[in-house]
Amino acid sequence: MLSQPISVTFDIGGGREVSIETGRLARQADGAVTVRQGNCIILATVVANKEPKEGQSFFPLVVDYNEKFASAGRIPGSFFKREGRLSDYEVLISRLIDRALRPLFPEDYLCDVQVLITLVSSDKEVMPDALACLAASAALAVSDIPIKEIISEVRIARIEGQYIVNPTRTELAKADMDFIIGATEKNLMMVEGEGNECAEEDLVKALEIAHEAIRQQIKAQHELRAKVGVASKRDYTKPEQNPELQQKVADFAKDKIYQISRSASAKHARSEAIDTLKDELIASLGEDADDAVKKLAKKYYDDLQWEVVRNMILDDRIRLDGRQLDQVRPLNMEIDILPSPHGSALFTRGETQSLTTVTLGTPLDELLVESAAVSDYTKFILHYNFPPFSTGEVKMMRAPGRREVGHGNLAMRSLKKMMPGNEYPYTVRIVSDILESNGSSSMATVCAGSLALMDAGVPFPKHVSGVAMGLITRGTDGKYAILTDILGDEDHLGDMDFKVTGTRDGICGVQMDIKIDGLAMSTMREALEQARKGRLHILDAMYECTAEARTEVKPHAPRMEKLFIDKEFIGAVIGPQGKIIQEIQRETGATINIEEVGNYGEVSIFSPAKEGLEKAVSWIKGIVAVPEIGSVYEATVKGIKEFGAFVEFLPGKQGLLHISEISWKRLETMEGVLKEGDVVKVKLIGVDSKTGKFKLSRKILMPKPEGKRPENPA
Repeated sequence: MLSQPISVTFDIGGGREVSIETGRLARQADGAVTVRQGNCIILATVVANKEPKEGQSFFPLVVDYNEKFASAGRIPGSFFKREGRLSDYEVLISRLIDRALRPLFPEDYLCDVQVLITLVSSDKEVMPDALACLAASAALAVSDIPIKEIISEVRIARIEGQYIVNPTRTELAKADMDFIIGATEKNLMMVEGEGNECAEEDLVKALEIAHEAIRQQIKAQHELRAKVGVASKRDYTKPEQNPELQQKVADFAKDKIYQISRSASAKHARSEAIDTLKDELIASLGEDADDAVKKLAKKYYDDLQWEVVRNMILDDRIRLDGRQLDQVRPLNMEIDILPSPHGSALFTRGETQSLTTVTLGTPLDELLVESAAVSDYTKFILHYNFPPFSTGEVKMMRAPGRREVGHGNLAMRSLKKMMPGNEYPYTVRIVSDILESNGSSSMATVCAGSLALMDAGVPFPKHVSGVAMGLITRGTDGKYAILTDILGDEDHLGDMDFKVTGTRDGICGVQMDIKIDGLAMSTMREALEQARKGRLHILDAMYECTAEARTEVKPHAPRMEKLFIDKEFIGAVIGPQGKIIQEIQRETGATINIEEVGNYGEVSIFSPAKEGLEKAVSWIKGIVAVPEIGSVYEATVKGIKEFGAFVEFLPGKQGLLHISEISWKRLETMEGVLKEGDVVKVKLIGVDSKTGKFKLSRKILMPKPEGKRPENPA
């Protein structure tokens, strides 16, 4: 028999209730809850091993978010009709949760932890990603797994000037700012989102409003935890410590690490020197030192390097490569460097380099983006690749990992803000291949993508650039250092890593992870301002490389045009059993796609040659054109009769050119006057009121002989 469930309920605003329940489902997990808003129900479970694996040296946390298609009454569209590996959408939500949860665990906690979050019931208007981290944190809160704090996440969006927490799907479609924010009761932990060139102060305001909403959700979790009766957290085996060995490592290596760190050497030279010193340290322990001692010494060495470099930056204001704290590394960029892609750019910033291409495709190339509640197509795609040679390593080449998906998504969201609307006919795919990496290859992707889009002739109105920022703090004396354009090593040793993208006019994207307690909003404002200056510096260089998009696509790029026609003409363009559209495609070499959108037909015409495109466009315009009396047309003779000629003056529209309207001279017969296939200019002079047939004249366009009265005043 099921035990009586325990639940708490709270209001997130506007009468919208959220409930958290435990004790009914998945009772063998260490912690399990369901979170419900409307018809949206999320099940979160957490299980942790009691002991770490032998020799474990890192924290093995696994976070997976999964949506069951049954939650929305749907069957998966795959061949096997079952859910497969996580989609990019699910991976992105998993990353949002993972980045917020990971800092909650003690640094010496090395047991395997698995957090599974599943959407089991979907609501068309409730966004599950805004509730998923709440569910994960609540599952940890009701368990005895030793977390340091309770957290939550909310979505904050600005809609028509108003900041709304966890807006509905319909409301979100109208937002000009959209951010997911994770925090503890006191501190921000994670920020990710996008804005339509929003100001830095607008972002700070959004963070403050979101944090208040998060505190309410944390309060509800504390209440649930008290009801469950979780009084303490489990003990766990802590890694072995050896203070004497730690001091020995410090005495041997501290000054040497400092000298290497302040030498302003390149990445590989610095890494080689650090590795050589580590080998010397291990050798100094003597042949009698066992593997456990050597392994612990290496850990102390890595910890010492972290401490020495941080103190060097804080006290000496010196960075590993010798730059000023707010200085961007040397920039180099080129466009049109590859002959065959439709657009290309090479962007290099210090030791980070992206080779990015743009490909222009048809509506048939659109990408299906599918979740349990939504199935939609997108015509803007960005893929990010991070091969192992970019960091001088040898690794197996597998499918894109979560890091690649997350970095690519940030770049895609940032660039999408400047992409043309639905009227732009092309499907656009950007591919960023990272050739070198030493800090913030995702920001290099944004810059290279912006350049490549302009090179491809996409009507991209403004450049978008990005810069990765770092923060190092010291609690003992309150010192801090904000770093512009961080290196990979600075990312590892810093307390905050945040990436800001945007134009000269505002922010387009943000991704932020904060690892410290008590980050003041004044420090956040200072960091955002320093990021703005770094972004503008990079933008200036990008505008020097290319100031605006090409006016036309390259000669070898496919031609494409989009027409909007009245819905009533769709059938006329397609023809009976597709006869007309097939004929147009056959005669012009173009590919034509027609979609009914509201009261209009959206006609996309794609051709590898400019001439074929122009011919297809003219043909379709002729079909949908409404003949106007008094207009002049080029007509093709289709048939000869004794009383005149039938001519086609618009595609699919024929009229009679009477023998009396061919010439001012009286004609007795049609013999030798016109023949089938002749092209003549005619004027539409009327429509028969009874039959609806078109009446045309050729002679009215000819000079009238002197003394000749016009036979038809029209």
